[in-house]
Amino acid sequence: MLSPTDPAPDRKSIPQVDFDLDDLDADEEKYLDFYRKVAVHEDMLVPLAEHHDGPHSYYVLFDRTATSGHPGMPQVLAVHLQRDHEKRTFSFEHAPLPLPAMAQSWLIHRGCPPDAIALAPLGPPPADEATRALERRLAGDGDHYAMGYSYTSDDPDDMVIVVALRALDERAPSPCRVVVEEVDTETWTHTLREGGFDTLGEALQWCDDRLTGQAGPLPPVRPAAAANRQASLPKAPAPRPPGRSR
Repeated sequence: MLSPTDPAPDRKSIPQVDFDLDDLDADEEKYLDFYRKVAVHEDMLVPLAEHHDGPHSYYVLFDRTATSGHPGMPQVLAVHLQRDHEKRTFSFEHAPLPLPAMAQSWLIHRGCPPDAIALAPLGPPPADEATRALERRLAGDGDHYAMGYSYTSDDPDDMVIVVALRALDERAPSPCRVVVEEVDTETWTHTLREGGFDTLGEALQWCDDRLTGQAGPLPPVRPAAAANRQASLPKAPAPRPPGRSR
């Protein structure tokens, strides 16, 4: 997560995004629609990643204005542009998302090569390998989940993002997930952790408890292998692991 006022203490300048649409205004309605939905705050959009492939452009953008008027709103914007230079127009898709890895997944699902949309080192870096591994997995298989809720808090005393996800495959182990990103402002690093829930209601309740400072530890995600064994051997359930209450 980047701070709206001080994205990174050691960065000399904030990069700016260029959508390169100056000559593609033949469809005035499309151009105005893009301006209203994406480019209205173009000077406040910080490119975290971008890839250009012929007529296609893919962007992961940090919107520094997102939470200024609407607390909790996602601060990351994914944008896919497709230009038609012969007709002097373009089409676009966009999605506000809470985490950069989710924006990467959204763009990969729309044709962006996975190895071409790596994030620039602008915000606080991952604190550990667990964070990096979860971010890679979210970017790779994020389209397996639907987002049920998110809240982004840029409170300097508790910079946190909570996201509740629901698996599109109802047979998935721990069909509801919560992903939590927390920023340590002293070390200027971030961690990303995941928990598993049986229902979306339980996941939403944990998110609410986290935002009010009352949440307990995230429950572990039920391993897929364990779920498959239970499904194939219903008469011989595995014993409960010691130290777990769920």
